[in-house]
Amino acid sequence: MRHSEEAFEAEVRANLRRNYIAYLIHGVLGQTGMRLINAPTFIPAYVHLLSGSDFVVGIARALQYLGMFLTPLVGAKLIESRRRVLPLSLWIGAGMRVQVLGIALAGFFAPDPLRLILVCTFLGFFGLFLGIQGVAFSFMLSKLIPVERRGVLVGLRVFTGGLVSAGVAGLGGWFVAQETLGDGYATTFAVAFLLTASGLVALSWIREPETPTVKARESLPERLRALPTLLRSDLAFTRYFLARAMATMGRMALPFYALSAKGSIGLSGETLAVLSTTFLLSQTLTNLAWGWLADRTGFRLVFLWSLMVWIAATAGALFSTELTHFAVVFGVLGIGFGGFQLSAQNLVLEFGHRDDLPMRIGVASSASELVGAVGPLLAGALAALISYDAVFACSIAFQLGAIAIVVGYVDEPRNRTR
Repeated sequence: MRHSEEAFEAEVRANLRRNYIAYLIHGVLGQTGMRLINAPTFIPAYVHLLSGSDFVVGIARALQYLGMFLTPLVGAKLIESRRRVLPLSLWIGAGMRVQVLGIALAGFFAPDPLRLILVCTFLGFFGLFLGIQGVAFSFMLSKLIPVERRGVLVGLRVFTGGLVSAGVAGLGGWFVAQETLGDGYATTFAVAFLLTASGLVALSWIREPETPTVKARESLPERLRALPTLLRSDLAFTRYFLARAMATMGRMALPFYALSAKGSIGLSGETLAVLSTTFLLSQTLTNLAWGWLADRTGFRLVFLWSLMVWIAATAGALFSTELTHFAVVFGVLGIGFGGFQLSAQNLVLEFGHRDDLPMRIGVASSASELVGAVGPLLAGALAALISYDAVFACSIAFQLGAIAIVVGYVDEPRNRTR
């Protein structure tokens, strides 16, 4: 056992430079489609344009998050008994990118109201593939990159990928204004697909060592029955994933920042470009700082600070009435949302033993995305029946609850190994 672990570590060190570069290039290009789909601008604005309904915007996002809830545990089961997960990751990544292409093609060729139905359907399948991909990619990162090198790598990956995404977002706003190729939104998603598909090629350059020990093959029902034991074995992890789920509930407001801006200042192609670019650039330019902080203090502190920044952005949305105000809100939102994503995805990697890591990633992701699926439905109902302000206030309350749980009940897991 000791010899196999030493050989594994030696192979990780030998391929670290190559894998670091390949993972970075994949992030530069591969995240473009995911960022534009998940940004609180293009998809909400497009769905609202097609439907004219706040509640349908909530349904569209809920379908995506429902897919992301259903598949992480399946993904964990698929990879935890594999000594190499790269081949599966490539297939899952390809499936996710096909959904981005599907949204673009629906915009170009589908008639109304079929176009809206197809966009929502592709969003749901996008979420299904994304749920598995999140587990596989996080586990692969934990294998390939030592913990003290992950923060800067993830920050640099988000930084460079964000610059590309921000450029595409600015171009997308022009596409929307000009109705390029008949549908500016569809043209934006088509460009995103081309970039994100090319990023998948870089991922294939990775040299993945075989994992020294893996879980024995069990059926999914057997693994699910073992979850209570897994959760009881590390109460700090259990509290963390509950806090992460509460914080994710705050994501309910994301589709409605742009719609709130639309009610005050309109949402032309130029305005959409400004808000999208501001969001993505701020997220991009600050993730290196978040990564640097995480490497030195741990991801727990980044988790807390990023949520406080996100809350500040949401509070600002309550009082914004001009384009300048909303640009600041979207900028601060990008900073907080980027730090939250970076910390939430990486903090889970530092709890417990490696053999149980896929299932820990899966259960944390599933819990988050379950509330992520409920959140947009609740937000859509609140927006339709009360106001956008009610959506923002509810989001802030959930995120304050997440902060309270982490401050009071979750220690810094990195300190356990020092």
